[in-house]
Amino acid sequence: MADSNEKGSSSLLIIILDTNPVWWGRKKASDEQFSLSHCVDCISVLANSHLMLAHKNKLAVIAAHTDNSVFLYPQYPGKKAEAVKLPDDGQYEVFGQVEGQLRAQLKKLIMQDKEQIDEMYDVPEQPSDSLIAGAMAVALCYAHRLEKECPIGEALSTRLLVIKGSEDCPSQYMNFMNAVFTSQKQNIIIDACILDKDSGLLQQACDITGGMYLKIPQLQGLLQYLMWVFLPDPSTRTKMALPPRAQVDYRAACFCHRNLIDIGYVCSVCLSIYCTFSPICSTCQTTFKILGPQKLKRKKKS
Repeated sequence: MADSNEKGSSSLLIIILDTNPVWWGRKKASDEQFSLSHCVDCISVLANSHLMLAHKNKLAVIAAHTDNSVFLYPQYPGKKAEAVKLPDDGQYEVFGQVEGQLRAQLKKLIMQDKEQIDEMYDVPEQPSDSLIAGAMAVALCYAHRLEKECPIGEALSTRLLVIKGSEDCPSQYMNFMNAVFTSQKQNIIIDACILDKDSGLLQQACDITGGMYLKIPQLQGLLQYLMWVFLPDPSTRTKMALPPRAQVDYRAACFCHRNLIDIGYVCSVCLSIYCTFSPICSTCQTTFKILGPQKLKRKKKS
């Protein structure tokens, strides 16, 4: 696009895919045609299209799992490539490498997590939240490393695309917002592609960093929405007719129970938020004096 075609500039697209096994398992059990395999196919087309826009463009795909964040592409330095060998049908070598490595690493992740998935179905009370905040932190570190490795005179523009299906986890609020404000400071745009319920945290992230938030109305058309909304860079989006911005839910999570609240108590020293009044701030240990009702002075009898 416009930014990628400028001389001495390159674009880095980091895709964070929510691979929550509980959510995808429920999706498969609901007799819907949409599956994780179909989602990976759409991501492969988007990734290859991004690389095709300019030869300097870079790509990374990170899986946000229930207990860790894993690079699906590229692999860590020093590791042997385990990409699936695709049929030689004239496809560009890099495109085949991206698609094959995505599938191979995702299959490896699912096989390693198979026993844990079975335990989750046996014990529904076990938490099954996706580590979106951790994956964003890994993506920011990776983008910072590539920026440091850029040759002199070459600029690197980075944007994050979060493809999320599971619900928000209020306990990740602090880590999530730290990653969002770090992205804002580094001029990294965060886009959000929501597959199921709306995400208040990602709405805030997109609004703060200037990204695009979109809840997919029909999952069968995921590829069309990815290519139409999320493939163009921010400078090109201003010239396109895109979906209107959604109303942002700016509720904060309390520091005591990690619940999203509308009205709460704020510490005047460290700005920590609580849903109930506490005489001592658990964050900075500041003690607040509780003022009682004022005593009325008796009037002197004349």
